[in-house]
Amino acid sequence: MLPALEQIASAPLSTDLSGIAGLAAALRPPRKGDPEAATGNVRTLTRLLRDNPHHAAALRSHLMHLLSTRRQVSLYTDTGILSNDGFFHELRRRIAYRVLPPALDERNLQDCLELVFPHESDHLWLQAVPFEAWDALWQAIAGAPQEQALNRAAAPDQGKTLTELLQAIQVLSYRISAIGMEPELIRIYSDVKAFESPFLMQNVELHGWLESYRRRLQDESAPVEDARHVMVLLDQCQEVVDKIRKHALRIGTSVSLTYRLLRLEQNLTRLRQLLALAEPAITDAQEQRRTGLALAMELVEAHNRKYTVRGLLAGNINLLARNITENASRTGEHYIAENRREFGAMYRSAAGAGLIIGFMALIKILFSYLHAAPLVEAFLFSMNYSLGFMLIHVLHFTVATKQPAMTASRIAADLHRSGDGRNLDIDSLVDVIVKVFRTQFVAVLGNLTIAFPMAYLLVTLWFHLSGNHFVDADKAAHLLHDLDPVGSLALFHAAIAGVCLFLAGLISGYYDNKALYTRMSQRVVRARWLTAVIGKRGAQKLGGYLETGLGGLMGNFYFGIMLGTIGTVGFMLGLPIDIRHITFSAANLAIAMEALQWNVGLHTFVLSAVGVLAVGAVNLWVSFALALFVALRSRQVRFRQGGKLLKALLARLAKKPGEFFWPPRDLPATSPQAEDPSGSGRG
Repeated sequence: MLPALEQIASAPLSTDLSGIAGLAAALRPPRKGDPEAATGNVRTLTRLLRDNPHHAAALRSHLMHLLSTRRQVSLYTDTGILSNDGFFHELRRRIAYRVLPPALDERNLQDCLELVFPHESDHLWLQAVPFEAWDALWQAIAGAPQEQALNRAAAPDQGKTLTELLQAIQVLSYRISAIGMEPELIRIYSDVKAFESPFLMQNVELHGWLESYRRRLQDESAPVEDARHVMVLLDQCQEVVDKIRKHALRIGTSVSLTYRLLRLEQNLTRLRQLLALAEPAITDAQEQRRTGLALAMELVEAHNRKYTVRGLLAGNINLLARNITENASRTGEHYIAENRREFGAMYRSAAGAGLIIGFMALIKILFSYLHAAPLVEAFLFSMNYSLGFMLIHVLHFTVATKQPAMTASRIAADLHRSGDGRNLDIDSLVDVIVKVFRTQFVAVLGNLTIAFPMAYLLVTLWFHLSGNHFVDADKAAHLLHDLDPVGSLALFHAAIAGVCLFLAGLISGYYDNKALYTRMSQRVVRARWLTAVIGKRGAQKLGGYLETGLGGLMGNFYFGIMLGTIGTVGFMLGLPIDIRHITFSAANLAIAMEALQWNVGLHTFVLSAVGVLAVGAVNLWVSFALALFVALRSRQVRFRQGGKLLKALLARLAKKPGEFFWPPRDLPATSPQAEDPSGSGRG
C-alpha cells in the first residue's frame, strides 16, 4: 500500500489512474471469498493515512482531481440501469460484449472502473468490508489537514463534481417522466391522469429545486427549496409501479412491460440516492455517508456484472415466470379434489381421457405401418397426440400426468403466502399435499383402468373383424421390451416425457398470460371476417373461451408436438432418446397381450406392469419437481423446512394412511372452483 500512496503523493494532481489502481490491488484480498483479509487491508490503510497526514491529503486531492477531469454523468445515470433499447437488444449486446468487449475511454469515469476494479469478483470483497471500516477510512481521508496549494487546486474540482451530480439528477428525472407516461403502462393503470401523474409532477418539483440549488451555488445566502417534496413524489411514483405490478399479476404481463417496470424502478432508486447525496437536509451526515457507500458498491457491482446474461434474465424473467405459474396455480385449484363427490368426478374425468387415449394408441401404431419418411411420420404422430390431447381438453377430461405442473404451482402459492417460511402452517401444507396425492392417485387410476381395457377391446374387435391381430408377435415383443424398467431405457424415456409435461405446463401458463394481457376476447369480437362467418354472438363466445382456455389448448398442442417428434429427432441424430407415457404404456401393454394371447410368462407380465407404474412415477415426479422448482424461484421463495414437512407427512401417513388414497366422508367442498373438477377445461 505504501508504494501506491507514495506514487500518489508525488503527483497528487496527476490524471494517471495507475496509483489508484495500485491502491485497489493492495486492498484486494488474495482469495475473493476472504472478507476478513479485505477488512484487515482497509483498516491497515486507515492507520497508514492517520499516521501520515500528508499521504491522506494527497490522496484526497488526487481523488477529487480525478473526478473533476472525467465525465461523471453517465456513471450515475447508466451504470446499473437498463438501457432504453429493450430487453432483447440488451441481451444481444451483452452476449456480443462477452465475446468482444467494447473499447474504453478514460475520459469517462464509467470506463475508469474497468482499470481500477478489473476483476468480476471485486464487488464481493468490497461489500464484505463493514460500513464502520469504510467510514473510518473516509474520515481519515476527509479529515486530513489540507496543504494550501492543494486546497486551492481542489476547490474547483469539488464544484465540478457537484455540477455533474446535479446534471445526473436532472437526466434521471426526465427519464422517469418519459418511462412513466409510456402508453403500455397507462393502458394497464389508467387511473394515472396526464396532468396529475406523479411521474410528471416530480419533474416539475425537481426543476424548481434545481434552480434554487444553482442560485445558492452562486449566492450562499439564497434559499433552497425543500427536496423532501421531491422525495414524496418519488414515493408516489413507486406506489404506482407497485400497483401496475399487482394489475399485471391479474391481467397478464409481457417481457417489454417487465423490462420497463424494472428500468423505471432502477431510475427511481438512483434518483433517491443522488438527491440524498446532493441535499444534506434530507438525511444526517452518517446516513449520507451510508448512502454514498451503498451507491459506490452498487456502481462497482453493476460494472463487474454489466455483461452478465444471467443477471439480465433473472431480473426480467422472474415476474413473467411468476405470471405463468400464477395462471398454472389458478388452474391447479381444479386439480385438487376436496371431498368424495369431487373425488368421483375426478375419476370419471380421468376415465374419459383413458377412453380417448385407447384410440390414440391404436392410431399411432396404424401410422407406423405406413412406413412414411421420418419427418412425415413425426408429423402424423404429432397430429395424433396434439389433436387427441386437445379433444380431451375440450371435453373437460383429465390426463393424470398433466396435473403435477399445475398442483406444484398451487403448493408454491401457499408457500409464498407464508412469507419467509417462519410463519408457515405445516399442518395446512400437509393437508394440501395429501389432497394433491390422492387426487393424483385417482386420476392415474381413472386413466389406467379405462385405457388398458379400451385398447384391449379395440384390438380384440379388430381381430374378430379382420382375422388378424393388430400387431404381430415381433411387434408385441418389442412393445413389452419397451416397458421393461430394467432391460430398456424406459425410465430414461419416461423422464424425457416428464420434461415435456413440465414444458407443456409452462407453455399453457404463457398463453393464458398472453390471452389476458392482449385482451383476447375483445380482439376476437373485433375481427370482422370472423363475425361475418359465425356472427357477433358466436365471436363473443369464442373470444371468451379463448381468453380462459387458450393456454390449455396450446399447452396440449405443443405437448403433442413434443411427444410426436422426439423419437424421430433421436432417430435422425442417432441418439437413444424417445418418450414413455404411463397411459400410452398401459394401452401398449394391452395391445401386446392380446397379440400374444397372454402366452407370456408371469414374470414378463408382472415386469411389464411394474414398468408401466414406474414410467408413471417418473413422469409425475420429474414434471412435479421441475414445476415446483420454477414456481418457487419465480416467487423468490426459499423453503427451509423440508425436514419438518417430511416428518409431518410421515406422521400423517402412519396415523391415517387411507387419507392418501381416499377422502374422508365429512369433508365439504371448500370453494366453488373446486366443485366440478371435470369442468375445468384441463388436458
